[in-house]
Amino acid sequence: MAGEVRSPRARYREQNRAEIKAAALQQLAEGGVQAVALTRIAKDMGLSGPALYRYFAGRDDLLGELIRDAYDDVAQAIAQADSGPAEDARSTLHALAGAYRSWAVAQPHRYLLIQGTPLPGYTAPSDTLQRARAVLGPFLKVFAAGAPAEALRPAVAEMDAWARKDDGVADWVAQHTGLPPHGKATGIALAGTVLAWSQLHGTVGLEVSGHYAGMGHQASTLLTAQIDTLADSFGL
Repeated sequence: MAGEVRSPRARYREQNRAEIKAAALQQLAEGGVQAVALTRIAKDMGLSGPALYRYFAGRDDLLGELIRDAYDDVAQAIAQADSGPAEDARSTLHALAGAYRSWAVAQPHRYLLIQGTPLPGYTAPSDTLQRARAVLGPFLKVFAAGAPAEALRPAVAEMDAWARKDDGVADWVAQHTGLPPHGKATGIALAGTVLAWSQLHGTVGLEVSGHYAGMGHQASTLLTAQIDTLADSFGL
């Protein structure tokens, strides 16, 4: 079916929204979230302050769009890594982790927007939860067939209880793994994914924030070791 034909007015609006977001991303890269200022964007674009509000209801609305875009972009990067040649679970896990890190290192300001310190008084849009889960969905499939070590039993049980309590979580796991909504396999998939996310966030967050500078090691080497250790603990 042919795509919807947009009117010149709609195209103009879309173009201006894109330019506003690009300007906001530039400010974000230069000075972090606190540097994003609608008044300066309007001035740079030759718009009045009130004119800018025809495109975004306010700063929070603009930040919400940037957050949605960032989650969608990193989810796409993860999905592309997951769509490569069929390999063993360990290799797939490394590919997913590598895609996550590569995206963050290439644009640290966007990574810190979605994974950095929350902005005081700002509440992210409710639909970002589903977008965040889309980022981690492919990890669920990797861990679904895992055989976790005995030490991970409490985490698996806790994650299974979480899925039993929250239908949204159970549906999320089922969507990516085909597993029934409850049971040990669901707990294993969730435990592996949450642990992988915590490892990724810890290593990548420190890297993009510059905390590894001058320490004599590569973040990529550290992350590879962490992912191998995690894979070992789940029998991958």
